[in-house]
Amino acid sequence: MSSSAGSRVLPLDGLRTFAIIGVVLYHLHVQGFGGGFVGVNVFFVLSGYLITSLLLKEQMQTGTIRLGRFWVRRVLRLYPTLLAVVLVAVALWPLVGDYTYNDLDAWPAALVALTYTGNFARAYAHLSQGVFAPGWSLAMEEQFYLVWPPVLAFFLYRGFRRRSVAWFGAAAVLASCVLAYVLYETPKGIATPDIYFSPVANVAPLLLGCVLALALTHERARTFFAGRVGAWSTWIGIGVIVAIAAMLGNGSLIGDDWKNEPLFFGVLLPAVGLGTTLLIAGVVSRKTALGSFLGLRPLAWFGRNVSYSLYLWHMIVMALLDPFVSGLGGKLLLLGASVAVATASHFVIEKPFLRVKKRFEPASWSVERTRETGHESAGQETVESLRV
Repeated sequence: MSSSAGSRVLPLDGLRTFAIIGVVLYHLHVQGFGGGFVGVNVFFVLSGYLITSLLLKEQMQTGTIRLGRFWVRRVLRLYPTLLAVVLVAVALWPLVGDYTYNDLDAWPAALVALTYTGNFARAYAHLSQGVFAPGWSLAMEEQFYLVWPPVLAFFLYRGFRRRSVAWFGAAAVLASCVLAYVLYETPKGIATPDIYFSPVANVAPLLLGCVLALALTHERARTFFAGRVGAWSTWIGIGVIVAIAAMLGNGSLIGDDWKNEPLFFGVLLPAVGLGTTLLIAGVVSRKTALGSFLGLRPLAWFGRNVSYSLYLWHMIVMALLDPFVSGLGGKLLLLGASVAVATASHFVIEKPFLRVKKRFEPASWSVERTRETGHESAGQETVESLRV
């Protein structure tokens, strides 16, 4: 199973499915999923790995990284659904504006969401956005992708080896973890510590994915994970993720409130990122039973096509329907309704803009798709499966 950026790696899409379902069940307060929010860290690592893989692929094939086109692709991938969610939420604000914790009126909350500053609002202004709350992690990613691609392009342009850039990234990961531990301050009440929303103190998961993408361009690293080590890393990685999520959920790891433990932010969350890195390294390097399961086409299709929309829409669906349901059955109904809305959003909103997005991809990607599949339509999913 190739680890190159242009290859279809279905298990990574399947991993998205489980990550997003965990996050939604956490927001639904389903018993046993109190640690489901660690799925956000899984997404961070996936995003760092896939985006960096595509940037490296472009640089290797064309000799350059066209940053303008990269950012246009990001906007076309992410912004249409975000804009739709914001407009719907603002229109329904009398019904959804008071759901969960919210400190902002409709348009200020919308402005924060649309400018990708949700993490700053949480960390520095201590303002919660209600149904737009999931936007904090999108803000973290987009702020990172304003900085990382130019940094990567600069290093490569200056002749740095990818291995050297990977070591630089690894050092930054360690520095981020130390900062998270040192800068931790006990929050007031039920608030989440500011460092959780910091684009510096909580950048380790994104950087771990970037480091892995850089490392796997080296023949020795690919050979290393293509052997038995890759199988072991796959199972160790998923074991770490599941164990930490489960123990956080039942309070057996660090007590009942993870927000009051610096260990959580400096060690445990980065450990989830490291586990995800090991899992990805294994499934992209060799065939394993777990990879085959994660790569089942229904799981992969859902993760690739619905996970992003579901992350944005589920809070609005919950705000509208939660007063009318109860019990576990009611929560599952909310999950089903959220999935239905997100799936419709993918077909109605996302797909048309994804076709436009293809026009801003390097020409070599289309040529490679045609060469590998024999015709363009069948090859379309090759690079699209890597979009984040």
